[in-house]
Amino acid sequence: MDAFSRLAPFIQDFIYQNKWEELRGIQVAACEVVFDSDDNLLLSSGTASGKTEAAFLPVLTELFNKPSCSVGVMYISPLKALINDQFKRLEQMLLDSNIAVTKWHGDASQTKKDRLVKKPEGLLQITPESLESLITNKRGACLSMFSDLRFVVIDEVHYFMRDVRGIQLLCVLERLKQLTGANPRRIGLSATLGDVSPAQEWLSTGTGRKCAAPVADEGKKRVRLHVERFVNYAEERDLVERDGSGNVVGVCAGDIGDREHYEYLFKQTLDKKTIIFTNSREETEFVMAHLREIALKNKAPDVYRVHHGNVSALLRENTEDEMKSADEKIVTGATVTLELGIDIGSLDQAVQVGAPLNVSSFAQRLGRCGRRGQIPQLLFTFVESIKINSADVLGPINWDFIRTISIIELYLKDHWMEPIPPQNHPYNLLYHQSMSCLKSNGEMSAAGLAQAVLSLGCFKSITQDDYKRLLSFMIEEDQLQRTEHGGLIIGREGEKVLSSHKFLTVFPAPEYLLVKDENRTIGTVDKAYPVGTRFALAGMAWETVDINIKSKVIFVKRVPGISVVDWDVDFNVELHTVLVRKIRSVLKEEAAYPYLSARCQERLAEIQYIARNSGILDNLVTALSDKKYAIFPWVGTRQLMTLNYALRHRKIKSKLPWITCVYLEVIFNGTKEELEGVVSEILSSDLDLYALPLPDKMQVDGKYNEFVPLDLLRKQFIEDYLDFEGLKEGLKGVKSIVSE
Repeated sequence: MDAFSRLAPFIQDFIYQNKWEELRGIQVAACEVVFDSDDNLLLSSGTASGKTEAAFLPVLTELFNKPSCSVGVMYISPLKALINDQFKRLEQMLLDSNIAVTKWHGDASQTKKDRLVKKPEGLLQITPESLESLITNKRGACLSMFSDLRFVVIDEVHYFMRDVRGIQLLCVLERLKQLTGANPRRIGLSATLGDVSPAQEWLSTGTGRKCAAPVADEGKKRVRLHVERFVNYAEERDLVERDGSGNVVGVCAGDIGDREHYEYLFKQTLDKKTIIFTNSREETEFVMAHLREIALKNKAPDVYRVHHGNVSALLRENTEDEMKSADEKIVTGATVTLELGIDIGSLDQAVQVGAPLNVSSFAQRLGRCGRRGQIPQLLFTFVESIKINSADVLGPINWDFIRTISIIELYLKDHWMEPIPPQNHPYNLLYHQSMSCLKSNGEMSAAGLAQAVLSLGCFKSITQDDYKRLLSFMIEEDQLQRTEHGGLIIGREGEKVLSSHKFLTVFPAPEYLLVKDENRTIGTVDKAYPVGTRFALAGMAWETVDINIKSKVIFVKRVPGISVVDWDVDFNVELHTVLVRKIRSVLKEEAAYPYLSARCQERLAEIQYIARNSGILDNLVTALSDKKYAIFPWVGTRQLMTLNYALRHRKIKSKLPWITCVYLEVIFNGTKEELEGVVSEILSSDLDLYALPLPDKMQVDGKYNEFVPLDLLRKQFIEDYLDFEGLKEGLKGVKSIVSE
């Protein structure tokens, strides 16, 4: 029997009504796994390839044929917006099915939630935080709600795997299994995975099941790419701007490249539905404000919107709805919020301002265009500020530009994406889950708590001794308290943490102030802008008219012009050794990159000339000045950081000049050959990572790090971040240390 014939009648009717000509390959493969095995299932394919339907068609058929005695299917998403989006699609599919679908997040109907608690059934859509809240605060209700749970569908698996929320999610699912005894099959959906085996392992954590990952032939995909460049000359401060008659109308002040860039973006996005991706909220606000000003000057319609985490949910949803509509060609500036799979209809193109962070980010952004049979079209733009006289021989190299070419080549030609590094020692999550378990269960013995928490798959690398150390510290800090009977309960300071509505979220979030225009919420900022101050938010300029510090509300009025805004967030990204090696290859080899504009090709040739003549491509160490050297081992950020601290351990001043740097800058009182010798000695030594001079604050970021002893945080950084073996492996091919 073919896959279509095995689907429930209401699904067959849905397929007929929507005029599908046939099931896609990935949908047929998913049906075979769900119907004919007991395996978990990972569906990894391009955006708009039918993954969501591939999961739900067979799962809902199973639920229709054999109704559950509780919630039968749970769909978990990282975003409320994704839940709302999927709810509309599922509601339509389930019209004639007699299967209920319920949303469960902070903005969902309380009446419908209460109804589900009284009569658990059908399909539940939920976020990890809401599920954590349920199992922590409504343990009894969870028993009846999930006693017959058959399937858990996890959307955006690649996102969860890279984020601390993924550890939280796996912990909560295992705790739910411990509580109810139900062991539902898991189905993971992901658009951007290279090697699928780590995702299969992640998805199956704690289930005892194998994970199938059928590969659907999507055929060869055509992609349209173009990279363009603009230049600000930093020393030319007094360039005069004239009108058509030669009259002076303004001074460019060295920003002619920026102005050309905005004009170019305006023309390239005119009458084209576009997402303009940037790498920061500040840049998104600035770019979109300039485009709106140019549109106003040209009497063009205002189709410019902003979509990022600090814009209010209502404004973001309005933007999503506008983009779905075919009537207007909306141009939306966004950060990572539109990388995930929210349905925004068919795009004409995507634009990336500056370099993508890495290959997987590029793949995700490319995946936003090219839906419904279109050829994906992605435009890259760069604005460089160039000093005419640079003191550093490497100064004229634009590493972001070279990184972009490397990312494009790795994805499109080598079909490679970054593997996701394991998180084996997430002590801040260990703290969080310990507190959550105690809140849910009440008093527990230390042994009972250790058994409940350390048995969770995410904590398999954490020793009993480490956990004893953490519990002792939590007692010292009054997060926990010993009872007369020797048990553990939440301490007074711990009660303060647990009573906060922010306890459920495991990612750090700054304190925000609400920005309101009369009664309309615009979004949030993290600074109390004084009365009379102008700032940008949601693509518009605002002026503070009043501020209530106690209520954390800024009241504003809209004003014309362009303003700026900044958020206190760290730019956090790391480069993989494969990407760094590709950067070296792009600098060293003469290859054709047809997607580069003429200006970009000229710039590439110039950078290649500098790199080849500087010696950095063939030498481990290059002299920058009398006592300053650059070490180019051509390895990833983790391996480079390991060498950095190994050099400091030998009292040699070393640093990464910036976060995405591919080399170390070293101050050394000796020759180039002597410094190469030091590196060789380090590589041939038995380096004790625990002896390295790490600063106390050098730790893997975590919201609850303050409740974890420093020695454990140091251990987490050493074990999960530093990579001496990877450094040695990466340097094997460097000629300068063959004599090692």
